[in-house]
Amino acid sequence: MIMISRHNVEDRYSDMAVYNGVAYLAGQVASDMTQNVTEQTREVLGMIDALLSAAGTDKSRILMAQIYLSNMRDYVGMNEAWDAWVKDIKGNAPPRATVQSPLANSQYLVEIVVTAAVPSQNG
Repeated sequence: MIMISRHNVEDRYSDMAVYNGVAYLAGQVASDMTQNVTEQTREVLGMIDALLSAAGTDKSRILMAQIYLSNMRDYVGMNEAWDAWVKDIKGNAPPRATVQSPLANSQYLVEIVVTAAVPSQNG
């Protein structure tokens, strides 16, 4: 039997699915859309930390991060928050891609999608 664990399930989507030792996160966006891109990114990275923790993993095990910016002019501000976030996992910064893309709501400045390895429960 295939075991897929889903987290924060809603009618339209789940925030995360875990299968076969990999956590797949949905795109995470800030709930406070009045913030600038640096603050939105900090909020999103905190959400990612919480989801990864719920799956039994952490940011040092990220396999790929995809960052969507509503405007590439926000690249420096997003990187300010990102660099502070990965600073404590020196040597384990994940691969990532950053692109400009229209987001679902014009007030979203950044959306981040993450895939991460989940350590085996039996060692």
